[in-house]
Amino acid sequence: MDALTGNITSEQDRWKYLDKIRTRPGPNTNRQVFDGSNVVEYMSKMRVLVIGAGGLGCEILKNLSMSGFRDIHVIDMDTIDVSNLNRQFLFRQADVGKFKAEVAAEFVMKRVKGVKITPYNCKIQDFDEDFYMQFQLVVCGLDSIEARRWINSMLVNMVDEEVEDTYKPMIDGGTEGFKGQARVILPTVTSCIECQLDMHAPRAAVPLCTLASIPRQPEHCIEWAHVIAWENEKPFPKLDNDDPVHINWLYQKALLRAREFNIPGVTYSLTQGVVKNIIPAIAATNSVIAAACCNEALKIASNCAPFLGFPDNNYMMYSGNDSIYTYTFKHEKKDDCPVCGNLARELTVDPTWTLKELVDSFATRPEAQLKKPSIRAEGKTLYMQSPPGLELQTRPNLEKTLVDLGLEERQEIGVTDPAFATVMFKFKLKFAIK
Repeated sequence: MDALTGNITSEQDRWKYLDKIRTRPGPNTNRQVFDGSNVVEYMSKMRVLVIGAGGLGCEILKNLSMSGFRDIHVIDMDTIDVSNLNRQFLFRQADVGKFKAEVAAEFVMKRVKGVKITPYNCKIQDFDEDFYMQFQLVVCGLDSIEARRWINSMLVNMVDEEVEDTYKPMIDGGTEGFKGQARVILPTVTSCIECQLDMHAPRAAVPLCTLASIPRQPEHCIEWAHVIAWENEKPFPKLDNDDPVHINWLYQKALLRAREFNIPGVTYSLTQGVVKNIIPAIAATNSVIAAACCNEALKIASNCAPFLGFPDNNYMMYSGNDSIYTYTFKHEKKDDCPVCGNLARELTVDPTWTLKELVDSFATRPEAQLKKPSIRAEGKTLYMQSPPGLELQTRPNLEKTLVDLGLEERQEIGVTDPAFATVMFKFKLKFAIK
């Protein structure tokens, strides 16, 4: 580096401090797999896929490009909104309305010489197995559990045990307010997203009777305005969650309800958050989790240090609510995981349920979380969501009980969902009469 201008005078000087880490073995480095002489060249040619270019994705793209990765691809179907600008630092006011992936890629390439970032303005479901096979590493900065489950099942199904290149490590990061997590998934080797699905249990719904008669929290007052007051008064033809006039109407109604029951805490921002199911996004949390994810990417690419998931701990939790606190643990691989396991998962049901009650239960079960399930049993189709002709043909079964349909204790059923086209969820029935 030139002492007068501060400009980098050579490529070697540019990566001098990074090379001290990635090309040298540390105290815990596995010397049998580490070769510092090849690390720089390998990382420059390594093809990395980043999924998501939002708050977490912007940080990940910046970190990866400054960690020696040269060939990065990013997928994001969203466009930039004004509300993104406070934390998604690669975007500016003039970028509102443009695709996140394109703007993020262009911004980073201007700032980091030599890096190439290829953007894709589409859904991850738009690509097939051949597309994902070209990458050596996948880093996810998603805010959707459905998208996580889809890419997880894709990477697991791609594995051919006899072909080493079919194993695509996935680094997954997620944030929720001041909390976050980072984990490394080695498909079919360590626990996968589906193994850990119960950690993403859907938020329990508030009973309607609580909203109508005995609200106890500001959120109850807002939900009352959202569900009951709006339906009774119909101030506008249709609720638009993005219209400030509509949100303000709900806020005023919730405020009156809260005063009636002496409940403090109803604000406009909370009203907007409850109605739109918004989880607060904290820029500092995004930066911490993105740094953790990219640190794992560097370790996987260079073998300069053991990474999460090898040999033991594979899950890192971060809590910044009261202080800065992190801890790691090992999330066990489940033999009855419908994606990476080989056993049917036990499913407790009431045999007097109708098939419709069973179908509806899959949406709220922490171990399933399937929105449009189709169900088959051995030798017969019980209910199919599509095509329309088959749905019409199997619809009468919805009113029949499980016993009437001939289902028995310990019998296996297969469940599919259009969100997971490649996965057959296998369950073994366990009857429990309430």
